[in-house]
Amino acid sequence: MRKRYIALTMLGVATSALYLNNASWLAVPQRDAPYFIAHRGVHQTFDPSGAGRDDCTAELIDPPRHTFIENTLPSIEAAFAAGAARVEIDIHPTTDGEFAVFHDWTLDCRTQGSGPVRAQSMDMLRTLDAGYGYTADGGETFPLRGLGIGAIPTLAEVFDAFPARDFLINIKSNDPHEAEALVSYIEARALPVTHMIILSAPRPDARLAALRPDIRRMSRAAIRRCARDYLVWGWSGHVPQSCHDTVVVLPANYAGFAWGWPTRLETRMAAVGTDVWVMGDLDRTRMNSTGIDTVTARDALDARFRGGISTNRIEQVGPTPWQPEN
Repeated sequence: MRKRYIALTMLGVATSALYLNNASWLAVPQRDAPYFIAHRGVHQTFDPSGAGRDDCTAELIDPPRHTFIENTLPSIEAAFAAGAARVEIDIHPTTDGEFAVFHDWTLDCRTQGSGPVRAQSMDMLRTLDAGYGYTADGGETFPLRGLGIGAIPTLAEVFDAFPARDFLINIKSNDPHEAEALVSYIEARALPVTHMIILSAPRPDARLAALRPDIRRMSRAAIRRCARDYLVWGWSGHVPQSCHDTVVVLPANYAGFAWGWPTRLETRMAAVGTDVWVMGDLDRTRMNSTGIDTVTARDALDARFRGGISTNRIEQVGPTPWQPEN
């Protein structure tokens, strides 16, 4: 009986220590409110559940409620006006040494051009209509056609237009030479690295780490590695090296399982230079997640959360929402 009592006491002490070490209510919030990351700026949305990996999503858009086209300067400006703290943009190298801001690997879906973006010069890309291929009715009408002529910007033009704003820059390839070209581009134009986080595949991510360790980086592989390592060690308060100086992105429906969620987790990550973001629920059937794209989803987050909220609809869920024109 005595041994059983001692064992139960020790178990109780260990359980209490584990709880207190991860109790969110004992941690001090890092900010007064959460902040927002606008994916592609203000853009034409579509139902991702009905889209395959290789589908042309410009042909699947919802009926437009505004005329903004993703990855363009007006789209970025509108996202910041709606309260985004950071805007996600996509980049491709061009044949004349520029980096074009454009989402798709090829031009065929969204423009009247064809072929890979990286096979073109920037001068050629400026002749295209970035809104050419958008349709919400199966090709009966193209409401944005003619509105995006010359609208594909360069990365330098984005920073010229928004010099003090923050961006998440998505490298679309897994080519380490692209990381080398991007570093040369950033240095030649003195772009502000303190205002950027680079999202890339493992090979360019590793090359960026070697060339410019001062530039914050994230990759999907690194996010998964951090999540796995923190699941193993986070109970103790230890933040593994894989979680240092990056961004932790958690699906909203699994965030509550992270040790110390939300405030203790944010405090631990902030101490090692890492931000905590949430995205939409993970669909385990499709292994896919989108953003926090409705007010209901935003308001369902833990009220103590003060990290980043990734969204495709900043104009609806951001801190300064606006009603687009019908």
